[in-house]
Amino acid sequence: MSMSDTLSQPLNRRRFLQTAAAATAGAASFPAILSACGDANTSTGKTVTLQYWDTFVSQAAWVDQEIKLFEQAHPSIKIKKRTQVGGTFNTIYSLAVRSGKTPDVSMIPGPDPLATQVQKGWYLDWNKWATNSWKTHFPSQSFLEGTNVFNGKIYSAQLNSSAPFVQLYSNNKIFKDAGLVNKDGSAMLPRTWDDVTRAAEAITKKSTGQVAGFAFSGGEGPVWFAFMLHVFVVGAGTPQGAFGADDRVGKYTFSTDRNYTDFIELLLDWKKRGFIYSNVMSTKDEVQRRFFSQGKIGMVTNGVWAQPTWKQDGFTNYSLSALVSPSTNPKAYYGRTNAGSEFTISAKTKYPDESWAWIDWLYSPAAGKRWVDMGEDASIYPQNNNPANAKDRQFAQFLETTKLTRIRPAAIVKNPQTAKVTVNGVTPDIGDVLQGIFTGQIKDIKGALQALDARWETERARAIKAANQQGYKVSIADFTFPDWDPTKDYIQK
Repeated sequence: MSMSDTLSQPLNRRRFLQTAAAATAGAASFPAILSACGDANTSTGKTVTLQYWDTFVSQAAWVDQEIKLFEQAHPSIKIKKRTQVGGTFNTIYSLAVRSGKTPDVSMIPGPDPLATQVQKGWYLDWNKWATNSWKTHFPSQSFLEGTNVFNGKIYSAQLNSSAPFVQLYSNNKIFKDAGLVNKDGSAMLPRTWDDVTRAAEAITKKSTGQVAGFAFSGGEGPVWFAFMLHVFVVGAGTPQGAFGADDRVGKYTFSTDRNYTDFIELLLDWKKRGFIYSNVMSTKDEVQRRFFSQGKIGMVTNGVWAQPTWKQDGFTNYSLSALVSPSTNPKAYYGRTNAGSEFTISAKTKYPDESWAWIDWLYSPAAGKRWVDMGEDASIYPQNNNPANAKDRQFAQFLETTKLTRIRPAAIVKNPQTAKVTVNGVTPDIGDVLQGIFTGQIKDIKGALQALDARWETERARAIKAANQQGYKVSIADFTFPDWDPTKDYIQK
């Protein structure tokens, strides 16, 4: 998914990771994978083997469990899973499309938005099986034209709930060692920008520089700069965070919204004062997580997908914060929508009914409950997300963050024809710009942000013009909601 998808679609954290990460696998590994997709999917004519691809590295235990349960319930269907990391998935899937050997069921690759992939004929629609009774299991407005429905045909659905997809994690022991303790003896968790600054300073000084105050996965590239920015600017009153335009004014505001420049100045100040892990630009996500659990870093920005890994390593002495803002009273909340996408069925599959059976299983409320029970994420089904039922304190804290979301405006509800507006990503984007500023390659911060706004406005104007030329009546007004208060749910009629 490109950042442009935020015009009409919710941000899917895993697809964004796929899109933004660079492909790193060696080309020699591709032929064997594609060859496997070309193998006969049945050896006896009675048992079907479905090829299934995903990027669920941290969530592998959940997938493996679902495969086991599914195969027990469907003895004539076997699932052959292949998990790829980040941009590698995008590269391999693109090669699979060219060779005509796409997996039967898979997560959606990047970088093109789902709408573009559907237009290319990559996927099979679900209308044969996705009946009205099936759709009623989902929350309202889970299937919207231009998001996961195209020309009246359903191609995907959202798996997880719209909880904040990246949070600020704090190592409780490090906080206590630095004297950051509440009266009840618990770690004093940061809620504001100043809290983070004070905590980073205390941690760095108390450890005489042996423990870094703050870090992020800079070695993963620009996307992690965007993720970090998102954690800190939404509550400041920038509801779109790092992704998309400000729908209140219908413009991209990277250069005009001072929350961006204020946080950039704060980040550079943290760097100047030595609060940020010195090797942050070469540290991959898996390594950063390990350093955090080992007590080498006090605070990190990361996602709920890190929790199962820490749990497997026996590390549970941490807490999380979300919507970190300049003040204790947020001026905006994370946007929420129920319509999203995760898995698809290949248009090339020889086994559509069997593929649907697997899709139906993955999206079932029961699988969603196990998803939550294993601490993977919040479920699209609200009944599965009760913090009181969480098996550990940290995941209960995460489920509580679902309260920090508000329904945001949707252009496709205002004007369904906006589904025909396909805005592609731009390069360099906010993550690239922020990375360049952080490393010192970009000196003119204001100019870089102005140029970024111009790139996005040009691309959106092109997309709207293209839709107009196809006969669709759309304009920038369809993407503008001046009456939106991002501290409240936006109810559209």
